[in-house]
Amino acid sequence: MSNIFSQIGNIDLESAFQNADQCLELLAAEKWKDGYICRKCGNTNYCSGKTLHSRRCTRCKHDESATANTIFHRCKIPLNEAFKIAYIVCNQPDISTYDISRMLKIRQMTCWKFKKRISECLDKKGYFDVMEMPNS
Repeated sequence: MSNIFSQIGNIDLESAFQNADQCLELLAAEKWKDGYICRKCGNTNYCSGKTLHSRRCTRCKHDESATANTIFHRCKIPLNEAFKIAYIVCNQPDISTYDISRMLKIRQMTCWKFKKRISECLDKKGYFDVMEMPNS
């Protein structure tokens, strides 16, 4: 499932993405759905990492968060807000950032930057892939 929002129909954004933990859980499930492979050494064995839903390699001890190397990597806004923006942009690609800003009560420039990141992924692949590495 490359598009984590494909199975979600019309939803109430507040109930679907209530908190960052819920979004992290969804992101971790999508990221490691085919199993964990350490990016440093290639090992497939892991244990829980330092933070919620992160994984630590049992060989090299590399700790990888669920957001690392995804479109949500180094996201400055709360993860649940980023998920809301991603959901809105995936379902309404032509929506203006002013409308998103009013809906979510987030600064327009923040919405613009994250929409740009998502739109680049959509333009490049034709679908929203959370495993797409951000350009910035």
